[in-house]
Amino acid sequence: MKLRKQGPTEVRDQYCFSFENCRMPRQKNDMLIKCGLTLLFIFCRDQSQACPSQIKVAVLGETVVLPCHLETPVDATDLVVEWARPDLSPGFVYVWKNNEENPTFKQTSYTGRTSLFVEKLKHGEVSLKLSKVTLSDEGLYRCRLPTVGQESFVRLIVGSVSDPVIDVAPKNSEELLLQCKSEGWYPEPEVLWLDGGGNVLSAGRTETVRGPDDLYTVSSRVTVDKRHGHRFTCRVQQNIINQTRETNIYIYYSTTDSPNATSLIFRALAFGSVCIVIFVWKWG
Repeated sequence: MKLRKQGPTEVRDQYCFSFENCRMPRQKNDMLIKCGLTLLFIFCRDQSQACPSQIKVAVLGETVVLPCHLETPVDATDLVVEWARPDLSPGFVYVWKNNEENPTFKQTSYTGRTSLFVEKLKHGEVSLKLSKVTLSDEGLYRCRLPTVGQESFVRLIVGSVSDPVIDVAPKNSEELLLQCKSEGWYPEPEVLWLDGGGNVLSAGRTETVRGPDDLYTVSSRVTVDKRHGHRFTCRVQQNIINQTRETNIYIYYSTTDSPNATSLIFRALAFGSVCIVIFVWKWG
């Protein structure tokens, strides 16, 4: 993302109004986030100095790079580089000055988590590296070089994901009840059940609980015929952050007598996805 020349004072005043209108609070649901992204581009179309020219997505706990570089690649080693969150006070998340970081007015929640690629400063690269991403990191970031009068904006969206777990219980003599549960998602995901052919199964309403940490727990149930040996998949997905997690369960039905039990459950990890194998024996 290239830095742009700062405009006059009235443009900078307009930025404050633009930022309020473009903000997407974490408390909103997925639909509002989708609408917010759409409105963001519509509202900011003619206000490139006020709104983000790029949107980055990061997963909770991981490291993300917020891109920023000078329009003309010149050595930025001796320049002042400011990365800030306009919605925070103090708003600075990283300041480079006098060939080193200046943490004087740094937001404490970013201590030890932000840095520049010092070896790339000579090429005009002033991108920010943010590690151990948290949900509170989500927001609008401003990259500014005051000595050359250039700035740009990046919006960071934070997501959280986890693998789903399937539990199996007999419903009656012919059917099994499969329950899928996945904890620690953000934004709120959707749950799908699929058969071995990839067809979406009709399942009950997904139960969603939002915890005090703003992370979502989702669960869904589906009833299947145990006589029809098949593979079933529970897929949890979040399209905004482009993340999908799924667990496969295999049900094998046999008429061979079993002297010990009517069913055995084996759990195995294969090909990077969770796989549960169910063997069902019918008494002779």
